[in-house]
Amino acid sequence: MRKQLVVAVTALMLTGCAARTAYKAPVSVPLQQAKNWKSTLADTVTAEAASDEQLSHWWSTLGDDTLTQLEERALAGNIDLRVAAARVRQAKAQREASRGALYPQGNVSGSASGNRASNRDGDGQTSQSYSADLTVSWEPDLFGRIGGTVDAYTADVQASEEDLRDVMVSLTAEVATNYVDLRSYQAQLAVTRQNLSAQQETAELTEILYQSGLTSRLDVEQARTNVESTKATIPTLEASMNQAANRIAVLLGERPGALDEALREAKPVPAAPNSVAVGVPADLLRRRPDIRSAERQVAAQSARVGVATANLKPTFALAGTLSLRADNIQNLFTPASLAANAVGSVAQTVFNRKALREQVNVQDAVLEQAVATYEATVLTAVEEVENALTKLEREQVRRQSLQEAARAADQYLVLAQQMYNSGLQNFLTVLDAQRSKLTLENQLAQSQASITNNLVQLYKALGGGWS
Repeated sequence: MRKQLVVAVTALMLTGCAARTAYKAPVSVPLQQAKNWKSTLADTVTAEAASDEQLSHWWSTLGDDTLTQLEERALAGNIDLRVAAARVRQAKAQREASRGALYPQGNVSGSASGNRASNRDGDGQTSQSYSADLTVSWEPDLFGRIGGTVDAYTADVQASEEDLRDVMVSLTAEVATNYVDLRSYQAQLAVTRQNLSAQQETAELTEILYQSGLTSRLDVEQARTNVESTKATIPTLEASMNQAANRIAVLLGERPGALDEALREAKPVPAAPNSVAVGVPADLLRRRPDIRSAERQVAAQSARVGVATANLKPTFALAGTLSLRADNIQNLFTPASLAANAVGSVAQTVFNRKALREQVNVQDAVLEQAVATYEATVLTAVEEVENALTKLEREQVRRQSLQEAARAADQYLVLAQQMYNSGLQNFLTVLDAQRSKLTLENQLAQSQASITNNLVQLYKALGGGWS
């Protein structure tokens, strides 16, 4: 009988495993068939496969030690990462709790009682009773209802782990973007102050010429207007620089202003490396955490469809009880006090089967939504990479033109001042040349920052920032 019982239980367990539907991962046919990116690649970008090591710490390719230190501190102290890590622990706890239903459940109870009956003479009889019970029950998972629930929670754990990685990807990109912006504002402030100094010298010279009767009051006021207009841009740049520093501090899990001293010294905008490998579109399926998370959510929902289907099937239960009964505590654990029983049961839902079938339909619809979300996530990922590639390539072309324009503006200002001093041009030509020089130099500083930020967005779109 023992051998037959072992065989029967094993068969029930194997039947439950076989009843669970095999999961088929969603397939993104357009992405798998794409061999190259649609966008024109910049001169510094290649279609070679990007190494996981380089992508996981892509900020090191920018060659800025301060940025590298900030990224490491952000990964260690960011609050959003702590929240995401707690969600992973929560998902794991839910999975472990669901696994308990796969195994027999047991309860132990004990009791003791006594009573005394009195008569008119004051005498009475005293009686005592003691008992201990061990109850064990088990539901064989014949149709995969319990196992499917565990599978769903396991996929939830994996999805939450990918969500944690996705937070890391966004975090590292945001730290770098704000750092690049901060350095860009410092560069623009340096350019603005340098041009302001030149404009102030021009204004002082114009005042001297006016006092000597060699120019008009109009030229003086125009020079002053130019100076004050340039001055007015400085507070805005300073405020933007402080905002970027505050944002970086918060991303590191520190109070705003904590990094002011460390970032006070102006440094150049980190330059893009000479070569950036982006691989092929199909690599995104392996690298992007949001795509991996979306696929795991499909897996979790697929398992829940199986659970809803299993709810239509009958459930089986095995239960047994060992009881000890005695009139005194000394005899409680003797063979004579032992009693045992065992029972098996089967239950089948009859009257609410329509509701259970509709639950299957509900879960099927949710699964369809999860698959559609996965497909949308894949398309969004490709779109982000294509946009980043285009913006990087176009901004490099724009920077080249701005460099030529800035050099021309320098010559324009020199010639304008010479011709004004010779009386061949009016003072408006000098002012226009000064404004053009300031504008183009600021645009050039912004363009350099835009190239680096576009590279940051490209690394983010490729799924870089986690290992």
